[in-house]
Amino acid sequence: MGRMKQRREQIVELVNSEGAVSFAKLKTTFPEVSEMTLRNDLKFLDQTRQIVRVYGGAKSVEVVIGTDDLFYKRNTRNIERKRQITEKAIKLLHPGTSVFLDSGTTTTELARVFPDESYLIFTGGISCALELAHLTQSQIHILGGQMNRFSLSVNGISSVKAIENVNFNIAFLGVTGYSQETGFNCGVEDENELKKAIIRKSEKVVALMDSEKVGIVNTFTFATLKDIDVVISDDDLDPDTKKVFQSNGIEVL
Repeated sequence: MGRMKQRREQIVELVNSEGAVSFAKLKTTFPEVSEMTLRNDLKFLDQTRQIVRVYGGAKSVEVVIGTDDLFYKRNTRNIERKRQITEKAIKLLHPGTSVFLDSGTTTTELARVFPDESYLIFTGGISCALELAHLTQSQIHILGGQMNRFSLSVNGISSVKAIENVNFNIAFLGVTGYSQETGFNCGVEDENELKKAIIRKSEKVVALMDSEKVGIVNTFTFATLKDIDVVISDDDLDPDTKKVFQSNGIEVL
């Protein structure tokens, strides 16, 4: 029962992150699951109004009804965990350095409490940029690219090109899912490519990941254990996962 619940949660996460997912992609994402089981999953998720079944796959509720509240729903989830993470993240900041803030609800919370000191900050998160607008001593750069209205972010080839000549002292990356087998992952290809580019350009890479992301597998892997320097999580991160991180040279906060 636990495995089925986790798989259905992963399906909802994937559909919401991409807006629409084909049944063929679901089969590729869950190769060990039979077609009948996947169809039963979609039927259940449709009946419980978590996604909308369509011919050939599924769409997010937001896409079908034309609303933009997906980011709001995510932003109001696990507030206490986000606060625990951001309190730890702030301690890694040093004035006079260059910082990349990924898009996402946890990085948005970090942007909200970002200290008003001298920083050079780049972000692909529209919501992050809005929160950073209160800073008077920092320079804020917003990456160009195609907007994802569900995550309030911009990404794509323009975003990657925008950081070609930029080197970051520290980068804070959001995580959609993590498993020991697939590493740190997300559900959107353009977002995945931007994260990879940021890792290549950063002196220190920090993954902001609440404990509920452990065991979640999405389509695209943007980092393995060797790519991450620090993982910041909440107090509920399980000891086994923490031990795996630390044994691979990752600092866990």
